[in-house]
Amino acid sequence: MPPDNYAGQNLRGRSFKGQNLTGVNFSKADIRGTDFTHAILKDADFTGAKAGLQRRWTIGLLIASWLMSAVSGLFSIFLGVLVTYIYKPNDDNQEFIMGIVGLIVLLVFCFITLRKGLTAGLVAFAGAGAFAVAGARAGAFAVAGAGVGVGAFAVALAVAVALAVAGAVAGALAGAGAGAVAGAFTLFSAYIGWRSLTGNGKEVWVRSFTIAFAATGGTSFRDADLTDADLTGAILRNTDFRKANLTRTRFYEVKKLDLARVGDSILAKRNVLNLLVSCNGREKSYLGANLKGANLIGADLKEANLKDANTTDATFQGACLEWANLTLAQAVGTNFTSAQMTGACVEAWNIESTTKLNNVDCRFVYLLEHPKPGTDDRERRPSSGEFQPGEFSKLFEEVLNTVDLIFRNGFDWKDFFDTFQNVQNQNQDTELALQSFENKGDGVVVVKVGVPEGADKEKIHSDFTHSYQLGLQAGEEKSKALLQAKEEDIAFHRQQSAKNLEMFMLLANQSINVQVDNKLESKPMNNSNDYSRKFENSGTLNNSGQINLGEISGTVTNTINELPSSPEPDKPGVKELLAQLQAAIEAEKDLSQEDKAEALEQVKTLAEAGKSPQEGAMQKAAKTAVKILKGTVASLPSATKLVEECSKLLPLISQLLGLGL
Repeated sequence: MPPDNYAGQNLRGRSFKGQNLTGVNFSKADIRGTDFTHAILKDADFTGAKAGLQRRWTIGLLIASWLMSAVSGLFSIFLGVLVTYIYKPNDDNQEFIMGIVGLIVLLVFCFITLRKGLTAGLVAFAGAGAFAVAGARAGAFAVAGAGVGVGAFAVALAVAVALAVAGAVAGALAGAGAGAVAGAFTLFSAYIGWRSLTGNGKEVWVRSFTIAFAATGGTSFRDADLTDADLTGAILRNTDFRKANLTRTRFYEVKKLDLARVGDSILAKRNVLNLLVSCNGREKSYLGANLKGANLIGADLKEANLKDANTTDATFQGACLEWANLTLAQAVGTNFTSAQMTGACVEAWNIESTTKLNNVDCRFVYLLEHPKPGTDDRERRPSSGEFQPGEFSKLFEEVLNTVDLIFRNGFDWKDFFDTFQNVQNQNQDTELALQSFENKGDGVVVVKVGVPEGADKEKIHSDFTHSYQLGLQAGEEKSKALLQAKEEDIAFHRQQSAKNLEMFMLLANQSINVQVDNKLESKPMNNSNDYSRKFENSGTLNNSGQINLGEISGTVTNTINELPSSPEPDKPGVKELLAQLQAAIEAEKDLSQEDKAEALEQVKTLAEAGKSPQEGAMQKAAKTAVKILKGTVASLPSATKLVEECSKLLPLISQLLGLGL
């Protein structure tokens, strides 16, 4: 088993291929040419380490760059010959024409390369300027390769060699004019090579080739697991990170990372690479950026645009995200511990139970990126005031453990509560709790159901949707059956009426003799037969099947009156508040009879809870009653009297009953 401390050691050329080096200390070690392929380097410390090429590989790359420079210089000989045909023409006009055409092709090629990039120049003149292209590529690769592998000295030397060869040979053949042309083209090739290294030009393929070439023999982290490894301040020139696991790898203030071979990792985008190195993204745009697994601890991202960014498994611990745009951000598994998020927009961001929101410093957030049409409302949370310490985390932790049920084209309360009971029975090991009812307008109602952490939210949502639809269908079938039965009953009564009329007419045509015996008979009634029909009312329906609000209201009143009165006349207690709520429900004209009956039943439940406010079962029933009442008034216009009364009375009642809502 390898030691756990290599700090400051010379590890040049060593092989740790496939080894488990979790948590090992490589700080300030010389790891040039070291092979970490397939190694497990979780939590490893590479702060201040020096990666890259060993000296023998550096010398080899320098020689290769010289050879490429020589090729570029040899091409300058060809330029000199072309100029010779122009400046020293002989009797053969064909040579003069060839020189003119060759230079024109070369000039056009250079112009297109400067404007559109080397690839466009190659395509446009693949046939006519094939030889010219070969020289340009050699020059570009020479400068780029030298720049990546050896440094500024090698670049200068490569250019000097090319100029020397080109100037000497071309000058010997054609004089000062040819030498000037050859030298100019050599400088042009050097410029293309330099531009490819900056990453700002169009020669991406040149850059990719030269970096891959220069990384040969350098430090290799290929296929290594660098999860949570710390490379702060390391020198990473000529390092291979292809297919490495860079989840939360720390790249703060590393050097020469832009000259490393990064493959298709998050380092492939220059703006993301710069962000990981500097941790400064203030007022910058990372729209749709791939920040998966990024380590941005303590980063300054104030007013940054992270819309639609993938921040899965990333860490923003202690980062400044004030006024940042996190709309549609994928934040599953993201760590926001101790982040500053005041003013951030979190519209439709994707968070789950794995998202860490501990100790977030936030006074308020916005739920909409743009204001609602015709307003400046971006749905600020909280609507007024500021979050108290811990409230932001609590608010969104509740969202994490919530199933949102969206009902369109109306909402049937009875079917929903039947559905709720059915789903609870189907998921007996999962405790469900109604959290809120929201009327979004246009017939859209959103019901939030709380679930325990780790619950199968997808299954619960599916169970609700399926059961509710079955309930609606059953209700429709029942209504049709009742309507059909009613029609059949009406037809039967019509037939009976016709028969009764016919019998009455027959009796009217007969003489009736009545004999009265003046006798009083004392007959016990216990043997008498009573053929009268009797219907017993349960208290909520009368004989016609209509809801009897009077009896319900009386029952509620009796239950409320059993509560003790408030000892302070100026400070109403539960009894007085429930009486006000009952009166408001009964007086509300916009509430249907059925909804009034349901609401009064919930008031009765609250009154019963007031008798034993500390009992667990009563507490749970009271909480459900409050949520049902809120849901009932959610369907009413906001200006109605009942809505105003509920918004005022329900919080007071909840507080007095100790419900904590």
